[in-house]
Amino acid sequence: MEGKQDLLSLLRQVRSGSLTPEQAVLKLKEAPYEDLGYAKVDFHRSLRQGAAEVIYGQSKTPEQIAGILTAMGQRGCKNVLVTRLSPESAQQVARTIPLDYHPQPKLAVAFPAPVEGRGLVAVVSGGTSDLPVCEEAALTAEALGSKVTRLYDVGVAGLHRLLSHLDDIMSARCVVAVAGMEGALASVVGGLVDCPVIAVPTSVGYGASFGGLSALLSMLNSCSSGVSVVNIDNGFGAGYLASRINLMEGIPSEGGTKQ
Repeated sequence: MEGKQDLLSLLRQVRSGSLTPEQAVLKLKEAPYEDLGYAKVDFHRSLRQGAAEVIYGQSKTPEQIAGILTAMGQRGCKNVLVTRLSPESAQQVARTIPLDYHPQPKLAVAFPAPVEGRGLVAVVSGGTSDLPVCEEAALTAEALGSKVTRLYDVGVAGLHRLLSHLDDIMSARCVVAVAGMEGALASVVGGLVDCPVIAVPTSVGYGASFGGLSALLSMLNSCSSGVSVVNIDNGFGAGYLASRINLMEGIPSEGGTKQ
């Protein structure tokens, strides 16, 4: 059972009489998870959270990833995200699983299906070196059903570049601000918009940046209200959270109407 719509369809079949309560109970019993030995695939994830389980590809073998994806594909899952997937592993998995692979963020979308983007998430980067993390965030949000606009290389060293895109960031329901070095971009964006800002520190920077720790601490100490922070280089976490905020019912869309 892939998600809430599947559960509603099941309940409507019971109501119409085309499915008995006993048959419905059996389908629900089959749904929670499947034990593959090396992984317990959570089929109720989409029902609870609105999206299928995401596979963290690093440290898993291509065979394990393909096995998990095969189980999910048999249950009808679409647009399953696989993060931190090396090109070599992606090549092997793609032999048996339909895979849309993006080498820059090392992210794959298994069983890709068209998604009509809704709302608006803006992904903003301090510099070009932050793009792998930015694309992980942007592609995650898109796979989960959000419309995404990308504003890259608009960091505080040339603030006029960001200010020339004020319409884009001010019309977003959520902004993901990605930056390394001192991480000042998140505070600047937070002072310009009336929507939530998710700050993503990156490990980009010279020695004293301590692999992103300086940016992380700067973002945690932001004086701008409405800024939250995810872990260093965690573009996936930011994109996932941004999409959930963006797709919440009742949030005004562009033009002031509700979704």
